[in-house]
Amino acid sequence: MPYQCQHCGAAVTLAEPIPRESSCESCRRDYHACRQCRHYDPSRHNQCRETEADMVEDKERRNFCEFFAFNPAPFRAGSGQAREADARARLAGLFGGTPASDQPTDARAKLEGLFKKPPKAEP
Repeated sequence: MPYQCQHCGAAVTLAEPIPRESSCESCRRDYHACRQCRHYDPSRHNQCRETEADMVEDKERRNFCEFFAFNPAPFRAGSGQAREADARARLAGLFGGTPASDQPTDARAKLEGLFKKPPKAEP
C-alpha cells in the first residue's frame, strides 16, 4: 500500500516497518512521529487512539512509541493553515477586535508622527 507524508503529501518510498531514523525526502519531517501514525487523533486524550501508549510531548518529532503504524490515510492539504487561521480567530475573539495591521508603513508613520518636531516660528 502506498503511503504519503502527512506533512507535505510526498510518496513514502520505504516499506513497513518504518525505521525510527527515517524522514521524508521532500520536507525532511520525521516519519516515526505521532503525526504520521494511524493512531494519531487530535480529538482524543493524549491525541492518540491507542490507550496504552505513553505520553509523547512533541507530536511532530520522532519517538520510541511501540504502537506506531504508518497512517494509510491520504494527505489532506491545508490542514495546518486552517488550524493557524482558527487559532488567530480565537485569539482575536479573546482579546476583542481584529489584529493590528501588519503594514510597516502604518507603524513608521505613527512613529514619525509621535516624534515629529514642531515647525519653527519665523521672527
